[in-house]
Order: sequence, then C-alpha cells, then structure tokens
Amino acid sequence: MTNYRLYYSPYYYADIGEGHVFPIRKFEIVRDLLLKEGTLRDEEIFEPEPAKVEDLLLVHTEDYISRLVAGTLTAREIRKLGLPWSKSLVRRSFHAISGTINAARMAMESGIASNLAGGTHHAYPDRGEGFCVLNDVAVAIRVLQREKLAERFLIVDCDVHQGNGTAFIFKDSPEVFTFSMHGAKNYPLFKETSNLDIELADGTGDAEFLETLEQALPRIFMHNPDIIFYLGGADPFENDKLGRLKMTQTGLMRRDEIVLQFAREHHTPIITTMSGGYALDINDTVEIHANTIRAVKKVFFGQTETSAAKQN
Repeated sequence: MTNYRLYYSPYYYADIGEGHVFPIRKFEIVRDLLLKEGTLRDEEIFEPEPAKVEDLLLVHTEDYISRLVAGTLTAREIRKLGLPWSKSLVRRSFHAISGTINAARMAMESGIASNLAGGTHHAYPDRGEGFCVLNDVAVAIRVLQREKLAERFLIVDCDVHQGNGTAFIFKDSPEVFTFSMHGAKNYPLFKETSNLDIELADGTGDAEFLETLEQALPRIFMHNPDIIFYLGGADPFENDKLGRLKMTQTGLMRRDEIVLQFAREHHTPIITTMSGGYALDINDTVEIHANTIRAVKKVFFGQTETSAAKQN
C-alpha cells in the first residue's frame, strides 16, 4: 500500500463573490500548504478531467443536468443551492465530481486515495442544495457499480450537517450503507433517514464525539463494505460559523485517524473527501482539511510531521 494519489484541479475554484460564506479559496490554499510543508509531493497530485454527463446521469436527472449546464435553473432552485450560477460553477462541479470518481477507482487499486474537494452530500437527483451542486459520492458509487469494481459501499459522513441528499439517493439501495454523525439542530431542517443517523447536541466536544464514533464504527462495518467513502467535514469545529459543535482541531484530526485506522485494520479501501467548513478564520478551515491528509500519511505511510518537514 505505497501508491497514493490526491486529486485536485485549479478548476475547483469558481467565482461566487468575495463575501460568500463558502470559502471557495480553501481548495487551493490546502493544496499549497501541503506541498510547502512536504506532506504532499507534486507527483502525488493528479488533475481530473471534467466528469462525463453519462456518469452524472447515473444519479441525477437529465432535466436537472441540462438546465444546470444551460444556466436555466429557477430563482428558487438557485436560492436552495445557495450559490450563484455561473459557467465556472458548472465547470467546478464537473471537475470535483471527477476527482471523487478517480479517487474511488484509485482507492480500489491501492487502498487509499483522496479528493481535495467533494463530499457534496446535500445534492439530490433533481436539484442542488446547501452549496452542493452535484452529489459526487453518489455518482462515484454508481460508476464503481457499473464498472463492477465494487459491490458493497459504506459512507462515513462526519460533516456537521446531515447528508440528506445522499441518504435519499440510497434509501432503496441495500448495498450502500449511509452513516451520518451530525448536529441535531443544524441544517437541514427536515432530515432524511440514513441507515444510521447519530444526532449530536449543540456544544458536543471532542470526548463525546470521539467516543460515539468509536462505538459506531464496529456496527457500521458489519455491512462488510468493499470501499468506504469518508466525508471529513471541517465544520464540527468550535469556531465554525455554521457548526454549533465544540470540537477542537486536535479532536478533528483524531476523528480522521480513527476512521482511517479502522479502514486500514479491516483492509478496506477508503477515499477521503473534504465536505464543509466555514470557520471564522479561513486558516482554521484550511488546517482542519490539511489535517485529514496528514492523517492519511500518518496512518497509511507512517509519515510524521517531522518526516514530512524533512522532505521539503
């Protein structure tokens, strides 16, 4: 298990306005930080091509995709999406989806891969919601099924918001187990039903979160997945504008390590995606997302912060 690929594109950026709560610059900043400190090497970063429409149609309706591309979404649809439509937004969405598809294929081959975007779990087949245009994990799962690369799937969603779109998409798919740990009183107001939902009270901190996660993992691994999709959201952070939980950066990195170690111990391929993060200081969001990749390097490759720095 020595081959690692992380997918990133400069097209992960889209012009959504400087004052928007979604920190669209975070993808590039995380990439730059990881390269500068030596956690990542240039040869480990791969740029995805835009996703194919035929892949998107495995999950999303033809009407939605055609109107998304043409820029004819209704004002109400754009309000629910929470992002202004633009050609760059469509381009970003197609590339981010492809990043998760390619990372999933690579994880099946080497055991671990990452997309430096993705985790857009609020998107439904016929609409986007909550800053999520298209559902990357759902599309990637359907692609792996079509290509007969995997049969059983586990989604471990640790974003602070429930993965409602993903739960809806797979509600009648017994081969996909959806697990979401999220704030009970947070967005979305009306939750879907995952295979396992764990709702956390406002103010939940590191100790309770990590203990709950460690107790849940053996239960959800009874699904015996061929691959795990991990959504390591940065928004359970104590200083997140949309979070309401009280986790520290240290606790969130430990969360990542727990999930990754469990996957490695069970010899189950895993892909990491970024999901949400809206800290008061963007540098906190960047650090939390970077910690997920640092955790990958620590758990799968034995790379410590010291050895990463020596590579620089």
